[in-house]
Amino acid sequence: MTEISTNKVDWRGLWASGDLARFCFISLGILLHATNETMVATVMPAMVGELAGVQLVGWSLAIYELGAIVAGAAAGRLVSYVPLRTNMVVAALLYAAGALICATSPSMQLFLAGRLIEGLGGGALVSLAFVSVERLFSRAIWPQLFGIMSAIWGVAAFSGPLLGAIMTELLSWRWAFGIFTLGGAAMALASFIVLDTPEATRPKASAGGAPPFPFAALACLTVAVVLIASAGVDIALLRSSLLMAFGLIGLLLFFTIDALKPLSRLFPARLFSWRTPVGAGMTMVAAFSVATCSFGVYGPLLLTSLHDIPLLTTGYIIAAESIAWSILSILVANAPPRRERLIIIGGAVMIAAGIAGFAYTIPLGSIPLILICALLQGGGFGIAWPFLTRVIVASAPESEQTIASAAVPTMQRIGYAVGAALAGIVANASGFSQGLNHDAAANVASWLFLAFVPLGIVGCLAALRVSRPLGQQLEATG
Repeated sequence: MTEISTNKVDWRGLWASGDLARFCFISLGILLHATNETMVATVMPAMVGELAGVQLVGWSLAIYELGAIVAGAAAGRLVSYVPLRTNMVVAALLYAAGALICATSPSMQLFLAGRLIEGLGGGALVSLAFVSVERLFSRAIWPQLFGIMSAIWGVAAFSGPLLGAIMTELLSWRWAFGIFTLGGAAMALASFIVLDTPEATRPKASAGGAPPFPFAALACLTVAVVLIASAGVDIALLRSSLLMAFGLIGLLLFFTIDALKPLSRLFPARLFSWRTPVGAGMTMVAAFSVATCSFGVYGPLLLTSLHDIPLLTTGYIIAAESIAWSILSILVANAPPRRERLIIIGGAVMIAAGIAGFAYTIPLGSIPLILICALLQGGGFGIAWPFLTRVIVASAPESEQTIASAAVPTMQRIGYAVGAALAGIVANASGFSQGLNHDAAANVASWLFLAFVPLGIVGCLAALRVSRPLGQQLEATG
């Protein structure tokens, strides 16, 4: 392992040893997953035009996130029994296979099967990238490596929509997935060659073995999301209501089972209790994650159908939302703790304003106003999330702080999956169940964002609770 200076990282020595090159390769898994995640919305109009199945658009994100949640939870445990290199090769091959299925799909149903396999591979690649840092690199350099990994997410947020738009305009939406097929296959081959260190070729069981896998909880989550998404495919009052009710019961069972399994828990105790900063904070994460899915899933499709806005323009708008998140996160990172309350509340209000604003600007078709709403939504996340995460982790009991730190991104993914499924219900109930046409798109654009405004309000109220002065928090929990 490369020797690291106590004052600064010896990047030249790190490169000479091969560790930096190895890290760059490992981070490619994050780039593949995140770029694919942000690319799909941009190619959706062209894809739906060829495959039909507009009723299943919400599934494209829901099922991808579901696969990523399950694989991410599994990968961190499998490395205790299966070598890291083997895990990485299998994850990359899964990802490549899923992308290939998407690229060659003759129907929306087969495309969704590919998205599930892609999600499994991509979620595992991200989890394994973080495991690799812990296994293969000196602890002294971890902060720098994690910082680079965060920058990669920002690059992917920008490049994904643009890649999808450019490939669709120049060739075909299928070529966008073809690129990821080649990327996954190349990473599988390189994993076998590059990860040849003893740390990567031998399993490394932790003391007492790996924590048990949460089979029951994740099974309930999977069934719940599928039931909610199914409720919107063929709208019928009784059928859809029953599927929705059973789906919500499944979500409740998921959180209940997770709370009852201390050795495999994904979330801290008192998860949604507003009497604690942790509970109010996780409520805010869940509410805003669910409420902000609509634009990412349906925005380009609506803008193209209603206003003939070019795909490249919609790609820029989605990229701008992500860029605002990254830039504002950096700008407020060094804000003093006394500003924490104002920052969290301000970010929550920005997100809610973006959600409500889309309900007006998407039907209107004004690109500048749509861009402002996207910047509000992304910028609100960028401002609030770092401080919200810090409050959640710092407020959790010491024994739960590790769980709390991992719970925020996990809750985000669950929120995205549930939000995409709910958005599908609203979109299909508003007109897409009859197919894609101008009148249906106009009706969907009016209701799709208004339906999630109440959740935006819940997120703002939770922000007020999570950002109360410390003395009031202690009184509430006493």
